[in-house]
Amino acid sequence: MTSLLHVDSSANRSDESISRRLTALFAGTWRARHGSAGYTYRDLAAAPVPPLDSAYCALGRRVERDGLLPPARVGELIASPAEQREWELTHPLITELLSADVVLIGAPMYNFSIPASLKAWIDRVSFPGAFSAPGTGDSLLRDTKVVVITTRGGAYGPGTPMEAWDFQTSYLRAYFAKHGVSDGNLSFITAEMTLADLVPHLAGFRSSAASSLATAQAEVTALAAALTEPARVRVPGTP
Repeated sequence: MTSLLHVDSSANRSDESISRRLTALFAGTWRARHGSAGYTYRDLAAAPVPPLDSAYCALGRRVERDGLLPPARVGELIASPAEQREWELTHPLITELLSADVVLIGAPMYNFSIPASLKAWIDRVSFPGAFSAPGTGDSLLRDTKVVVITTRGGAYGPGTPMEAWDFQTSYLRAYFAKHGVSDGNLSFITAEMTLADLVPHLAGFRSSAASSLATAQAEVTALAAALTEPARVRVPGTP
């Protein structure tokens, strides 16, 4: 059975959120094909992931000194109630991510980058050793398919005057590549000029915005329908 982890990070939880509308379209198309049994939804605005604190850092450094223990053994190194609380917040998120065959992320652009809610989730799941196979160090995300749906109020695509200001796509691409997700398993779908219908001085770009959104919707539907169950190599002791 193929499993999907659907993560939304837009602070706007209404239907006005284009990133949420696009991720919902993807998830709906995917569930129509695969069913709902393997579907998990995480709303980072409704249930924010707490930022890291000193106890998380202390536990992480101890794990690094002991050779990057797998998550199942991190509990052996917990040295305080504060570290226990941090690990109880962290371990389920790591397990949830590693259990997914497909990870869907809605990432609107906030101030040229990603929402703080998404960054907090990334920081927490990136616990030392979380993505490394015991013994080999191979990435446990190497067979995971990651779909990132980005939205931005202006135009930041290749060839635009603001291309260099896009720290949203470049950051997420670098992050997932660093943790072993191959280019072939990492997809970005983008809707631009999403503020054109709202901001008067962008009114001239409304047709461009509508075209960008229509293209994104078509790409979302096609990709969700095309994904099939990958042949994953499961490491003993991992989800």
